[in-house]
Amino acid sequence: MYTLSSLALVVIWSVCLITVLSFTPPHRGTNRLFLDTAVKSEWESLLPLGIFHGITTNPTLLERAGLECTISAVQTLAKEALSMVGCDEVMCQTWGSTATEMYNVGMQLSEIDREKIVVKVPVTMEGTAAASKLIRSGVRICLTACYSSDQAIVAAGQGAEYIAPYLGRMTDAGKDGIAECKRMQDIVNGMGSQTRIFVASIRDTKSLGDLMSHGMDSFTFSPDIARELFSETLTITAAAEFEAAAKRCGGYEEN
Repeated sequence: MYTLSSLALVVIWSVCLITVLSFTPPHRGTNRLFLDTAVKSEWESLLPLGIFHGITTNPTLLERAGLECTISAVQTLAKEALSMVGCDEVMCQTWGSTATEMYNVGMQLSEIDREKIVVKVPVTMEGTAAASKLIRSGVRICLTACYSSDQAIVAAGQGAEYIAPYLGRMTDAGKDGIAECKRMQDIVNGMGSQTRIFVASIRDTKSLGDLMSHGMDSFTFSPDIARELFSETLTITAAAEFEAAAKRCGGYEEN
């Protein structure tokens, strides 16, 4: 039978374990940056940077990575991602031509961990109906394939956690992608919603910075964009100069 002191130790140990498992760097703030790829070698290379909150995938990214788009394959992929340090969420996209099909697939994709799996659903009528049912079933939702700022009304009205505008693709279609994303943020703010504008299809770091400077804090981007954040030649040169000075001053003699 537990004594009072042993129970106290159990409680303390449990709190410490939960803290470690759910650790978020104290100065990160509310931002959520995701790595947009299903290529596992890219996860291994870039998650250790510590800047990402999770991984995003969709059927197109699975195909590019040479992976199957089946429920079991996506579940396995999600488990592998969540086992890696630096991955707190995985977004998996459902599929189907009807709301019922998308709902059933979404339920199965998310069943491995409803707290850490977010199901992406296209912001069509069928997709929105499926998303509403998934939300009522306790599934976290990202409405995706968003091309118009007015679609933020759907996400905020429904109570979806995320809505993902395709910045680069909107621009390709002749729209002002930056302005559309900013208006989406204004819409959810005006509706008093906590829905996150989760910007995808990012083509360069300047666009990323422009939106962040206007208060947006949720993005998914490719490994190429992640590496672009570290491509400043002046920084690379300065780091090399520091290393050269360290060698001249005996910085490596004790190693």
